[in-house]
Amino acid sequence: MPDASPGDAGPAVSVDEAVAAEGPTSETPVGDKAGFRLAAFGAVLVVVLFAGYGLGRLNNSTTSASAPPAAETQTGAAMPGMAMPSTAVDENQPHAHNADGSSVQAGAAMPMGAAVGGLSLSSGGLTLAPEATTFPAGRTQPLRFRVAGAGGAPVTTYAVVHDKPLHLIVVRRDLTGFQHLHPTMAADGTWETDLTLAEPGIYRMIADFTAIVGGQQVATTLGSDLTVAGDYTPRPLPATARSDNPDGFTVSYEGTPGTEATQPLLMTVTGADGKTAKLDPYLGAFGHLVVMRQGDLAYVHVHPEATLVDGKVKFWLTAPSSGSYRLFFDFQVAGRVHTAEWSLKVD
Repeated sequence: MPDASPGDAGPAVSVDEAVAAEGPTSETPVGDKAGFRLAAFGAVLVVVLFAGYGLGRLNNSTTSASAPPAAETQTGAAMPGMAMPSTAVDENQPHAHNADGSSVQAGAAMPMGAAVGGLSLSSGGLTLAPEATTFPAGRTQPLRFRVAGAGGAPVTTYAVVHDKPLHLIVVRRDLTGFQHLHPTMAADGTWETDLTLAEPGIYRMIADFTAIVGGQQVATTLGSDLTVAGDYTPRPLPATARSDNPDGFTVSYEGTPGTEATQPLLMTVTGADGKTAKLDPYLGAFGHLVVMRQGDLAYVHVHPEATLVDGKVKFWLTAPSSGSYRLFFDFQVAGRVHTAEWSLKVD
């Protein structure tokens, strides 16, 4: 549950490489012959250096500094059309997904007030296109959708990020009924997953992915509404708290997110026996944190440090703005995924 860098510069050619390109000689040049060879070598070197300079300027002039790099094909990918990402951000280190789906590493480079995603149906030349947006209450129904490119054709190649090519978040607009799903894609670019929406209301589906378009990675987070007909009374956001009890576990967190600095959040999972639970890696990490803002359902997906800190999962978070939020923490124990939830007020 779905991270841009400058394009490659032109090839740099060193003097040693130019000399090596000349290859070994059968004799040592002397007199006029030596002068001729040295002059020829100098001419070649000037041409090579100017060519490299020109290529470098050409690449820099046609590639935006924010353009994503070309994807590296994954050997033995689990699904056709999938590739491993090549990004400047280390996906195994703590980071957040921004408004356009790109990632920012935690630390000094993290922006003040993290950007958010999932608010738009279309972004970065890509459009989320669900086949149907009306669902019955309490009954399982396939959710099918495509991601269309600028010309309307479906995108069929994606980078694998956090073990999946696409992460799908579904939640009702009162921030209840949270689900983190992973649809599968058919050869024609249609994504599908079984979806059950328990109660009437308006739900938000948020697709977090990195598409491969024209050999370039386009990291994007798109959203669309789903409707379940019936009497709907929004539930108030639960009171702020620091602990939750999903499936018999006690999950608590330490830390206070703010808008002006990146702050650590430490998640502790305790089993029914009172001992710290043994967490399994889930989607390439020991947990995943989704932060959603009340009102517009602005979305931030945060990933933790690669190793546990005294048995705790450590995230770094900058709150997008002041306001009320709901935190959803996915973790896995003994092969089963659980979700803890908290309300958060940021002043």
